[in-house]
Amino acid sequence: MVQPRDIPDATVARLPLYRRALVDLARAGEATVSSARLAECAGVNAAKVRKDLSYLGTYGVRGVGYEVEVLLHQIGAALGLDTDAPVVIVGMGNLGHALAHYGGFTTRGFPIRALVDADPLKVGTVIDGLEVRSVSDLPELVDELDLAVGIISTPASAAQTVADALIDAGIGSILTFAPTIIQVPEHIPLRKVDLASELQILGYYHQRGALEDDRSA
Repeated sequence: MVQPRDIPDATVARLPLYRRALVDLARAGEATVSSARLAECAGVNAAKVRKDLSYLGTYGVRGVGYEVEVLLHQIGAALGLDTDAPVVIVGMGNLGHALAHYGGFTTRGFPIRALVDADPLKVGTVIDGLEVRSVSDLPELVDELDLAVGIISTPASAAQTVADALIDAGIGSILTFAPTIIQVPEHIPLRKVDLASELQILGYYHQRGALEDDRSA
């Protein structure tokens, strides 16, 4: 069995796209899928799909394709979705509230088990059935709840301090929404979601499309 560390980062980034498409196909009752169909659903080309899936040790059958359920299992195993990775969210502002209420984390193997904030006025409040705890409680929470992933939804000014606190408490992976650069040790996986940057990139494409419309008018 190919281990996750043997899969190229670019392929790992596409596996969730394949999984989402496969979930939709399974719900529609489709038992098999061709690489061309999966590529269309995921927005890539068929050759890339075949190469990506080969890293999982799976190859489609000519004229039949891939078994949807088998492929779902293999991708889930590669992404670690066959075992839960409990999550703590740090920063209970508007974004933190929204993330706490989002049920999609749990269905994908990332149950939210703890909420944390540095504001004494927020500590002790209850959000979606979970009591907000103090940042100082992180080591206790990580040990008690076996927390594995930390989500940072704080202002940029607090993000590095929060990341350091998460790592010191024993968190092994971090997802940050803070619009700033965070430094972590090499062995700590860090993923960044910068919503403002993504909107600015969309702005570029929107402007380019408007200019092309003007030229063709």
